[in-house]
Amino acid sequence: MNEIPYATPSILRSRPVAAGHLRAFLAVARHLNFRAAADELALTQSAVSRQIQALEDEVGVPLFLRHTRAVELTSAGAQLQRAVAPALERVDAAVRLVRQTAGRKSVAISTWASFASMWLIPRMEQFQRENPDIDIRIDATDATVDLETADVDLALRYAMPGPNVRGGQRLFGEQLAVVASPWLLKSGPAIKTPADVANFTLIEAGDAHRSQHLEWLTWQRWFETHADPKLVPKRWLYFNYAHQIVQAALTGQGLALARMPLIADALASGDLVEVLPHHRLDSPLAYWLMVGPRSTQRPEIKAFSAWLALQAQATRAAIGDVPDPDLVDNLD
Repeated sequence: MNEIPYATPSILRSRPVAAGHLRAFLAVARHLNFRAAADELALTQSAVSRQIQALEDEVGVPLFLRHTRAVELTSAGAQLQRAVAPALERVDAAVRLVRQTAGRKSVAISTWASFASMWLIPRMEQFQRENPDIDIRIDATDATVDLETADVDLALRYAMPGPNVRGGQRLFGEQLAVVASPWLLKSGPAIKTPADVANFTLIEAGDAHRSQHLEWLTWQRWFETHADPKLVPKRWLYFNYAHQIVQAALTGQGLALARMPLIADALASGDLVEVLPHHRLDSPLAYWLMVGPRSTQRPEIKAFSAWLALQAQATRAAIGDVPDPDLVDNLD
């Protein structure tokens, strides 16, 4: 009776594979040579061979075909290589980051991409200049992170007052304004009444109608408030993100219904011009600072939060926002 060299599916081991075995596997897979892999790992060839044999015993199938003068990955080996290589690269990157930041003061911020690129990042140079010993990490994501468990210190959120921002600090609210590039206005027909916007391409958030609270940001609501609800523009242009909408307006591709806090700087510089300034649209949404419970007492978090509050104060002044005093600090 022939001996079965590897475990059958019914007796496959389920314990975790040793990381050392995986590193030996990747070295052999990279070089397709046991001696070269041993030199890279500063091990003997027999030690590498034993690790590969142990790994094959663990997974239950051969990972390499051993020829007289060559080594070849099996299909199972190739599948494992595709999974293990990026995973170990991420682990190594995380370890490098931990080593680099060990003992250093740092602030990790979670926010969404448009706010990061249009409001936060342009202001960061000042904070870095005033606080050269504090490292900053910005994680841009549309997902709401749990500050009690996530590896971030602060979250900047865009929401209506409610449970999602309970305990947070209101930075500023917003209005929506019709804006365009100066040269588009010079080259296009005059805009004297709300109905005149229909002579232009209107730039809209493509996913606004998928979310109830984003319905507040639509041209349709602006039509219903300031013009004819049945108004049909010359053309529609849709984007997924606020910064894309503003970029399209900056390059003269149409009129945008933009969020005032995100375009205040562009209006101040003259890169954008507000059209029909007496026809802004109020929004119930606001921008909030949330501080993780594990980070509240760290000096660098206090410093960043205080700096952020000053930046928010300047934005409120620029857009004419007067916050409700009951919503400025902690919500009930």
